[in-house]
Amino acid sequence: MIRSEPRIIFAAIAVFVALAGIGASIRGLLFDQPPVFHYGIAALIVGVACFVMLLNSTADSDGPR
Repeated sequence: MIRSEPRIIFAAIAVFVALAGIGASIRGLLFDQPPVFHYGIAALIVGVACFVMLLNSTADSDGPR
């Protein structure tokens, strides 16, 4: 259980990156700033992908100890 704590912390950081991406993409749409919109969408995709990857359990960690 102790080994999975850093993964949970990084997953929480990934959620905040995804939220920042949502905010940046909305700002880019509202103020007609295409680069901000594109970087916001990229941050959203990276944040969600990292969140899923970090919380997805691997085959090595599921075995009995």
